Amino acid sequence: MTFREALAEQRWDDHRYYHHNRVNQALHLLSALSFLAAYVLLFVSPAAAVLIAWLVAMPSRQIGHFFFEPHDYDHVNRASHAHKEAIKVGYNLFRKSVLLSIWALSPLLLVVDPTLGGALTPATSWAGIADNVAAIWLCIAIGAVVFRTIQLAFLRDVQTGLVWCTKILTDPLHDVKLYHRAPMQVIRGEYYDPAAVEPTA
Repeated sequence: MTFREALAEQRWDDHRYYHHNRVNQALHLLSALSFLAAYVLLFVSPAAAVLIAWLVAMPSRQIGHFFFEPHDYDHVNRASHAHKEAIKVGYNLFRKSVLLSIWALSPLLLVVDPTLGGALTPATSWAGIADNVAAIWLCIAIGAVVFRTIQLAFLRDVQTGLVWCTKILTDPLHDVKLYHRAPMQVIRGEYYDPAAVEPTA
């Protein structure tokens, strides 16, 4: 497959396997808009951007997967939840649990060493603490994307890793396109997406 075709396939698999519930889709819309705001803020106030990304965008994105998406047999795609988790290209629920645990516990490093081995300036205010926590969370975010990209390059091939990295970074724009109607659909009581037909190229 070409890079573009592989990207379309990863996006389609992600949508059809993991976004049946429209509450989850609506939460992904909130997440996408928050990430886009964070992308802009990254050039103005990096700390604010990282805090929005980790405290709003990431939780809203993952709550839908953990609590609203069905984890039983997927009749639409004829696949068990275990099968979907096993073939997930990016972060499946287990890997997400590990990543979110690292994120949640990482500020404790500042209790052990406020300078983090001399990498940070010791905080003397709440704003300073927020800046230092944001610096740690930014490193975790970059590390998570780079780690999985390299891992996929070794486990599969370089293109798969680069395609996944591109997908992750552009997901906010794609999610706005896919799920902008989801809030109104939830309000109308349409909680599940009907069986989708695979789009043509």
